[in-house]
Amino acid sequence: MAAKDDLGRAGEERAAQHLIGSGYTVLDRNWRCSQGEIDIVAAVGDQLAMIEVKTRRTAAFGHPFEAVDQRKRRRLWQLAQAWLAAHPEVARGRTVRLEAIGIIGPDPFLGSLEHLVDIA
Repeated sequence: MAAKDDLGRAGEERAAQHLIGSGYTVLDRNWRCSQGEIDIVAAVGDQLAMIEVKTRRTAAFGHPFEAVDQRKRRRLWQLAQAWLAAHPEVARGRTVRLEAIGIIGPDPFLGSLEHLVDIA
């Protein structure tokens, strides 16, 4: 399990670097509440993005985005509402969207990265 955790952490770090390079401001990482966890919360313009990061060594068992199904998106919306309630000063006047970042490769810093915006 530790190797999987390391892969996930490395993927989230690469995703955060990608977002910053794309003009996002990372506000929170691995935010947890009783309902679950949001990998990355970021601001871009007047919007807040709740971002799910999926990292895989290979696509042999499916593309990372396949794991962000309708059930996962519903949960992300619930988590987004919980984050907004916990951070009203940041949320005020902003719209919210869900995003996903998928990384495939044995080394997340060198693997392919895809970023989907507004996956609701």
